[in-house]
Amino acid sequence: MEDRRQRLLERELYQIEQIRQLDSEELEVEEVEHGHQSSEDDQFDDRVYGGASASGGYTFNTSLASMHSYLGEVEDTHNRLAFLDGGVILHVPLFYLEGVVLFPEATLPLRVIQPNFIAAVDRALTQVEAPYTIGVVRVYRDSDDGRIRFATTGTTAEIRQYRRLEDGSINVVTRGQQRFRLKRRWIELEGAPCGEIQIIEEDLPLRTPRDAVGQLPPLKNLSHSKSKLPFHKNQDHDDSDAMSDDSFESELSLTERKLHTSALVSSYSSRLFGESTSSDDEKEKTVCKLGNSRNNEDICRGAKRENHSVRGLKECPRAYWPNWVYQMHDSYCLAQRLSDMWKKVVGTPNMDAIVRKPGLLSFHVASKIPVSESTRQELLEIDGISYRLRREIELLENFDRVKCKSCQTIIASRSDMLVMSSDGPLGAYVNPSGYVHEIMTLLKANGLALLGVPTEEYSWFPGYAWTIAYCATCEYQMGWLFTATKKKLKPRSFWGIRSSQVADDMH
Repeated sequence: MEDRRQRLLERELYQIEQIRQLDSEELEVEEVEHGHQSSEDDQFDDRVYGGASASGGYTFNTSLASMHSYLGEVEDTHNRLAFLDGGVILHVPLFYLEGVVLFPEATLPLRVIQPNFIAAVDRALTQVEAPYTIGVVRVYRDSDDGRIRFATTGTTAEIRQYRRLEDGSINVVTRGQQRFRLKRRWIELEGAPCGEIQIIEEDLPLRTPRDAVGQLPPLKNLSHSKSKLPFHKNQDHDDSDAMSDDSFESELSLTERKLHTSALVSSYSSRLFGESTSSDDEKEKTVCKLGNSRNNEDICRGAKRENHSVRGLKECPRAYWPNWVYQMHDSYCLAQRLSDMWKKVVGTPNMDAIVRKPGLLSFHVASKIPVSESTRQELLEIDGISYRLRREIELLENFDRVKCKSCQTIIASRSDMLVMSSDGPLGAYVNPSGYVHEIMTLLKANGLALLGVPTEEYSWFPGYAWTIAYCATCEYQMGWLFTATKKKLKPRSFWGIRSSQVADDMH
């Protein structure tokens, strides 16, 4: 225990020594607010995340954390790269980051100290093809053999701001742009890591076909009509072919036929009950009777025995799938559902603007959802907006606890989440040694022990001092405790937990 504490203390003393070497003066809050030029995206984040000040009487200005003022003054590159077409192949400098997954539209600060990565930034600033652009790839250690592995899916990042210090290091603020597949990588003569990447072509949001729901032509009309169902078009058939009940069902597979029959049963039972005052038990018996029927003829005979006309059954829409199946894949329905769940987790006041852009919403939530880095990498690799939205909904439904990755000790619950940055409840920050940490902010935490005394230098949250926090059970560093240095600043304290040290199991 004492040896580990001594190692952690030596590491922090080294960081403090690095801080003293930075050629930058401490910025006052008033200077930061005056000098910051917010972009459209920053203003959106400020509107969406009222942050700590939006609830509980908290007074901290969450936009300060997203400015990364601890990096000192940085120059704006005034370069905004147009989005590249999907499938385009580029050669760009690469940044391999452990414990970090970058998504499009997310902010990534970098403190570049190592000579090979300084060469990578210099190349990005001067390259003609995709200027000011780097590729960010997650690296991780294989749990089986302990070897370093490189993810094959990453994100391009545009250098928005940078500053070169006297010691040759560079402070950089980047923003994620587009996903890519890493095809190959190499080291340039000057030492810069580079790679050949292919931009991923993002799909369009899926929407339920207009003719799949609502009032479609009755079946009794279809047997006398020359037209086909609007949602079922077959180029190999002539327009003169009639679509009878038998021919319709004959073209369905066994699975589709069962689902289709289920849809008919559901439609018929809803018409059968209508505004009826029958008890739930009576309805359940009737539904079971209908559900046990072997085919549509059995359903019709059951309806006749109940002295109901089969006209309602014949007039129900004949879509391949019931409406709820379409909604499972409708990007806009999924986006609204995810937005409602996200509001409950982080207390977001208004996301109407981003809900209308399901693809943007999927990346927005993925970049801020408080889960482990491996789960976030999984989200980055998902192709298809609807699939990514559905996975995020599943994660939020199961998100209940925050556990230590090493010993599975429960650190916090979902209700302990706290938004301390306009970037959301999870964000990336870089320390003086150049190591990037993605941390989730919590109002309360359990099972953590503190090491050392609070330090204000190089604090990621202006007005707060940080103290190292490690798991009391396994002694792995979990993050930091941030305590207010001013009496009027609220919350008085909160925790920053490293996502790389959070377990995948969130139950």
